[in-house]
Amino acid sequence: MSEKASSPGGPGTANGASAGDPADSRPGGPLPGDGESIVVPPAILKQSAGWGSPGDGPRPKSGAKDDEVPQIFASNVRRQDTSEAGYDENPPGVGRLGMILGTVLAVLLVGSGVTLYMVNRDGGSDNAATKPPADAATAPATPSAEPVPPIKDTAKVLPTITGDFGKKATITVPGEAADGTFVVKVLSEGTGPVVEKNSWTSVDYTAKDWTTGKDIPSSYDDKGKPQIFQAGTDALIPALDQAVVGKKAGSRILVVAPPAAAFGAQGNTGMEIGAKDNLVFVIDVQRVNAPDAVVSGTVTPPPADFPQVKDNGKKAAEITPVAGAAEPTELKSHVLIQGTGPKVETGEKVLVQYTGALWKDGKKFDSSLDKGQAFSFSVGGGQVIEGWDKGLEGVAVGSRVELVIPASLGYKDQAQGEIPANSTLVFVVDVLDAGVG
Repeated sequence: MSEKASSPGGPGTANGASAGDPADSRPGGPLPGDGESIVVPPAILKQSAGWGSPGDGPRPKSGAKDDEVPQIFASNVRRQDTSEAGYDENPPGVGRLGMILGTVLAVLLVGSGVTLYMVNRDGGSDNAATKPPADAATAPATPSAEPVPPIKDTAKVLPTITGDFGKKATITVPGEAADGTFVVKVLSEGTGPVVEKNSWTSVDYTAKDWTTGKDIPSSYDDKGKPQIFQAGTDALIPALDQAVVGKKAGSRILVVAPPAAAFGAQGNTGMEIGAKDNLVFVIDVQRVNAPDAVVSGTVTPPPADFPQVKDNGKKAAEITPVAGAAEPTELKSHVLIQGTGPKVETGEKVLVQYTGALWKDGKKFDSSLDKGQAFSFSVGGGQVIEGWDKGLEGVAVGSRVELVIPASLGYKDQAQGEIPANSTLVFVVDVLDAGVG
């Protein structure tokens, strides 16, 4: 998949979010800084790469979902000092007296408007100025998105697909137009774990616009990356989000998506996809991870001067400091379990489980395993402490790594929750997956 607007997700969704995770879910808590927070609606984050659900957000459902909590990011913009009344203490060009006089004038104007309304109302019901427009009562509500049609495994006509799993597919569309069926058909079934709702899933894909015959950028193109997302959460268009649920890792799937299962009535101008275009995807389900997944494999114990690590399965690891060991001043890392997947690159969204403890006494201050939810962020994006951005680059997916992070690459001279100022930190991190999202 190209790293342009062709990505079905968009960089940075945390636990389903997009450009990053909520500040309070970061390992150890929010990053240090004096800036205020900017609240960014998740709908904007999900649309950032071009393949989010149609409209300004996910398809409406009854009730709000957990991943619809606004995402919070650090900003260097300071809030202006305000008085107890809530307005700027010293607004430019206006003194306090001016503020008071302005308020009095506004009250007088509002009072005049109320009086005028009462006079007109009492003067008779035939006053046209006070009547609502004739069509106001019957104006139709804003139309909702067209409902996604039910998924079927066949249709009147289907594209022809050639090629093997793990390689770019060749899609040949028939001369006849698509009949509007939302098709999800398994072309070859894998043997890996099944994608459940909320499973973290990474896929490669090939895509074509059936209506125009044009190819859509693929994850198999130069510099392409797998798409990573939580399945069944409406984070992406239904053609991707719904199609993978119930399928096994290692499967190749054909998807024919009518507009309602893709970009809806607005299409996607950035990809030159029209409002009535039917799309074709060939999806290769690469990796599937439950929210509480951990890596497994042969453990290589850390060096003697590293804190020792006890594996507790799906519970937080125990980290024990080495008595008398010199506290490091530079980032140190050791691979406890060597993964066999692709290496993490700067700019990728990475999915991890982690446990964090203090170097001095091994006291745990945070763990994603205690929350039962893997953590995701964009490597090198400044969404986590610098020691993570540097320490996880180049680590192979499927690895478990121990990071020893000096205060200069952590929270520096600022205390953070249970982390004292100037603390050296130790993290045990499982790298579950990486891609774009």
